[in-house]
Amino acid sequence: MKMLMTEKPWLIAETNFKTVKETTYDVAILPWGATEPHNYHLPYATDNFQCDHVAAEAGRLAWAKGVKTAVLPTVPYGVQTAMLDLPLCINMNPSTQEALLGDIARSLEGQGITRLVILNGHGGNDFHQMIRELKPDLKILICTLNWYQAADWHRYFEEPGDHAGEMETSSILHIRPELVRPLSEAGDGKERKFRIKAMKEGWVWTPREWSEISDDTGVGNPIQATAEKGARFLEVASRNIAEFLVDLAGTDPDVMYDAD
Repeated sequence: MKMLMTEKPWLIAETNFKTVKETTYDVAILPWGATEPHNYHLPYATDNFQCDHVAAEAGRLAWAKGVKTAVLPTVPYGVQTAMLDLPLCINMNPSTQEALLGDIARSLEGQGITRLVILNGHGGNDFHQMIRELKPDLKILICTLNWYQAADWHRYFEEPGDHAGEMETSSILHIRPELVRPLSEAGDGKERKFRIKAMKEGWVWTPREWSEISDDTGVGNPIQATAEKGARFLEVASRNIAEFLVDLAGTDPDVMYDAD
């Protein structure tokens, strides 16, 4: 198969029907982000930029190892029910996500794709129950992972933070530095904790009301962020995900478990 010199056949948004028609894809990757504020200094599409970058890089690395990956365009909206009072924060309910995921999975299954990986980039998204509900009706194997858990934050950042902190700020400084305002303009990302002991400890859960827990929408101080830290973290996370894609492509979906 002859390709254009600049073509990236693993990126479906950038490739063409001729290449796709001549390629048997092993794994489809569906990045899924969100549109929400990220403190005063990061763009609303922070989660989407990170998903785009990691999915593209992991897809490239896996392709180089012989796995035909199909990286789909990122879904740019996530679950934001606790942020709806913040301007231009766009919510997609879990039920809507499930309908969209089902349509995408059925499309791929009908076209012969046997493996679909949801590469999640937003903490409010949770695809586990959706996959459980879709499983009885679909033959395609659906997996989900949070890209930011593919590497240990604490090896790269002093105070990673959980939203627009050092980790995400470092990542965007590497990916899209022109969109990051000076860190002197960022809030400190201070989080107000739950008053109830069990919720504070994390073994009882309820959604956090974002306007109540943070004045600047951040959780975690970004002040020590650097592009170099982001580059190292993203490289390791992408490489680990690529290794998973190679393993997944090399495993028969009907023989997923070790023999006795």
